[in-house]
Amino acid sequence: MMLIAILLPWLSFFLRGKILTGIVCLLLQITLIGWLPAAIWAALSLNDSRENRRNKRLIRAIKESRG
Repeated sequence: MMLIAILLPWLSFFLRGKILTGIVCLLLQITLIGWLPAAIWAALSLNDSRENRRNKRLIRAIKESRG
């Protein structure tokens, strides 16, 4: 998934269900100069969503262990 985020940033957003963000990213990627910021944006967004999922699982595990 990280390779997709770097090579085709807009597709990374589409595959994660963020259609509007993917369209904005595609418009940014169309320009040659905008491709690098689009790739960085997609990679950071992917990393952020992974961290959010991990944190939710951790919070759920802590709550289950307490009660």
